[in-house]
Amino acid sequence: MIHSTAIIDKSAVIGQNVDIGPYAVIGENVTIGDGTTIGAHATIECARIGQNCKIFSHASIGAPPQDLKYAGEKTIAVIGDGTTVREFATINRGTSASGQTIVGKNCLIMTCAHVAHDCILGDNCIIANCCAIAGHVEVGDGVVMGGLTAVHQFVKIGKNVVTGGGSMVSMDIIPYMQAQGDRASLFGLNLVGLKRKRVPIAEIENIKHAYKILFASHLTLNDAVAKIEEELASSLYVKDIVDFIKKSQRGICRPK
Repeated sequence: MIHSTAIIDKSAVIGQNVDIGPYAVIGENVTIGDGTTIGAHATIECARIGQNCKIFSHASIGAPPQDLKYAGEKTIAVIGDGTTVREFATINRGTSASGQTIVGKNCLIMTCAHVAHDCILGDNCIIANCCAIAGHVEVGDGVVMGGLTAVHQFVKIGKNVVTGGGSMVSMDIIPYMQAQGDRASLFGLNLVGLKRKRVPIAEIENIKHAYKILFASHLTLNDAVAKIEEELASSLYVKDIVDFIKKSQRGICRPK
């Protein structure tokens, strides 16, 4: 199912039952997994595409990074199984910093979204239209970014976070939260997302309690984290938050 007008580099490895549309360009160092569909005019180079992905027309995957330090080193973009990349979305390959840009499994990258070099996106993320994710950003599993969200380089976003449309994210966002605004602030827990994932009510209450200690107790961040570890040590969800804070280098996003 390869259209006669498609251009495919002789080094490309194409799996079984792959559909490549008119005028698509498959460049060097590309692997495409079984059952994947590549739309018309899509451009793919230096990339590893998983199985059963859907790459729509005019998408660009694996193009050189928009980084002045990039000197042509061999790097790659990796797209997980079952991920959909819509029209005109761009996912650049990595630089020598990490060697790769990674988008996880079963993600949806909507029209005109941009994922820059050396980013790591977890599984089951939804990146809405025209989001701009700068280089070296790390995004946890299950994150939903509202349209036009922009993320500063080196920011980390915890799992199951949701950002409102037009958010400007310049600080790390702890897991299980909702954030919005310019610059983005926290607006409580992502309760809808937690309930959809069937997180037990008791664990949601634990996350709420940790949130209050962090942002309403008037404790320093280090003291608040210590108090959380003392009172909520048994909660794996709270542990995710504590571990995230301890690893944060930019500092965490806070409520207004």
